[in-house]
Amino acid sequence: MTDDELEALKIAFTYMPQAIEVTQYEYGERYEKVLEQIETVRATLLDHGIDPDEVAGEINPESAPNSYY
Repeated sequence: MTDDELEALKIAFTYMPQAIEVTQYEYGERYEKVLEQIETVRATLLDHGIDPDEVAGEINPESAPNSYY
């Protein structure tokens, strides 16, 4: 994966719903598929040494909460 492709994946990931937000009520019968897709993207980021939980702050630092560690 090129750096540009990885950057595009990180940007797209910031617009994906968080897994905790995906419910059958909100997504109907496809909620399990949405959860699988989120997990696929998370795994790909991890495979490239990127912490998915830090991506949003990296892409949009002005909207990230301050960290204490």
